[in-house]
Amino acid sequence: MTEPNITKPTTSRIPVIDVARGLALFAMAIYHFAWDLEFFGYVPQGMTADGGWRIFARSIASSFLFLVGVSLVLAHGRQIRWRPLIKRLAMIVAAAAAITVASRIATPERYIFFGILHSIAVATVLGVLFIRAPALFSAAVGIAIIIFTPDLVDPLFNQPFLLWLGLSTETVQSNDFVPVFPWFGPVLLGMAAARFALDRNLVARLASIYRGSGTINTGLIFTGRHSLAFYLIHQPVLVAAVYAVSLIAPPPPPDPKVTFMNSCNYSCSLNNESAFCSRFCTCTLDRLVEEDLLDAIMTEGKREQSQTDIQAIARACTSQSIEEAPSQ
Repeated sequence: MTEPNITKPTTSRIPVIDVARGLALFAMAIYHFAWDLEFFGYVPQGMTADGGWRIFARSIASSFLFLVGVSLVLAHGRQIRWRPLIKRLAMIVAAAAAITVASRIATPERYIFFGILHSIAVATVLGVLFIRAPALFSAAVGIAIIIFTPDLVDPLFNQPFLLWLGLSTETVQSNDFVPVFPWFGPVLLGMAAARFALDRNLVARLASIYRGSGTINTGLIFTGRHSLAFYLIHQPVLVAAVYAVSLIAPPPPPDPKVTFMNSCNYSCSLNNESAFCSRFCTCTLDRLVEEDLLDAIMTEGKREQSQTDIQAIARACTSQSIEEAPSQ
């Protein structure tokens, strides 16, 4: 019986992987469409950063990065093909740079300096170190990164040039932030899965289990095979579509109380328990309304003028929220 050659890369496309990548990209487009609706004011502020939408976003990023790891191993086997690797990496880096420049112009306060494409570029470079690694080793390192990243967080990493690592104690303000830790973990898990399949000659079986046809399948396969182009094109198209609709049917003016509560709960929940945030935000909103400062906190110029009063309210509500905490 001939031993399987596990040193050669898989040069033929595997439809089921293209379909999986296509599904991840369409899911990403759904999330971005919801984000665009939020940005233009058609849905409540903070909606896509909380609850099920937040879980949805993390699931999309995890699946996409997992497939990056799978593709990296299948494309190279145990022998790295440097020319196509460098060519692909150059394309990703150029696309990531374009995203940074465009977002810096469009949303300078929350521009994308290390989003999904930046993460993929760094993961590709780091992934080269694991191309020949056993599946168990890559899986172990990937799981360790995911589990122990919170234990590595330290103020040392609050320096701007280290934020991309994801180990800062401060909240990073960006519309798309996918740092190395913990997001290199899913990439390694994908590499481990692909290495396991190659070592056991399962790739041919994987290629044969999916023989789908039809418009939807064809569309998913096409999208999966042109993932970078789809990623770069879909958001400008969605933004343009929502903007066009806003010219015909503008969104209703937001309720300042709802906007404040959504923003307050989101910001507070990053470092505090939800019960405390609920008490704190309710207290703060009530006092802002009583002292006629809600309009001030929602307006940049007025907020600066009323900063002292607003800070006093925040301190008072912090103390009150701590005092009202149920005893253990």
